[in-house]
Amino acid sequence: MKFSIQILPTDLLLEIAKKHKHLRKHAGYSQRELAERSGVSLGSIKRFEQTGLISLESLLQLAAILDRLTDFEAVFNPPQDFSHIEQLFTKTPQK
Repeated sequence: MKFSIQILPTDLLLEIAKKHKHLRKHAGYSQRELAERSGVSLGSIKRFEQTGLISLESLLQLAAILDRLTDFEAVFNPPQDFSHIEQLFTKTPQK
């Protein structure tokens, strides 16, 4: 048994799948309807909702149909560098 304070990838897979299923149902789509609208196979949708496993391309197609594609725009953005702001407060005044 593994213990960790940080979320594990397998936990995140299942959490994303759970949220997807909730959004799908809230939007009023059956798995079959979502498959037809998205172009993702019904089998892939069923597997995703049960195991969290899906290709990135298929996940993005599902997100687009559920109007959540913009949620992925920040993934892998480089961290913002705020050191220049910190320097404004640490510089000694010149006389």
